[in-house]
Amino acid sequence: VQLQASGGGLVQAGGSLRLSCAASGRTSSRYAMGWFRQAQGKEREFVAAISWSGGTTYYHDSVKGRFTISRDNGKNTVYLQMNSLKPEDTAVYYCAAKDGLVVATVRYDHWGQGTQVTVSS
Repeated sequence: VQLQASGGGLVQAGGSLRLSCAASGRTSSRYAMGWFRQAQGKEREFVAAISWSGGTTYYHDSVKGRFTISRDNGKNTVYLQMNSLKPEDTAVYYCAAKDGLVVATVRYDHWGQGTQVTVSS
């Protein structure tokens, strides 16, 4: 499966962005999907994840109540709605797919390219 993330940009603190991740290729498989981010000089970290059915979601504590992950399997797309953005949310955001159960770690099997999110203070 190939993943294409989009929707990043520059936003002021308190603003919102919606990231999209479009899947192509072997989309018939039931992948769990996740969003991750990597700030400059830091390791990649888990942000949010969603099961194939959408019935299970996980969030990093730092984004709970501000970010919402969702998916539209008919469009092979996963979204990350980001509200109340903070400067510390600045990072390159990646989407990834995982065979099997959804997990709240970075152990995902297929990765897309990143999209830059910059939050100014």
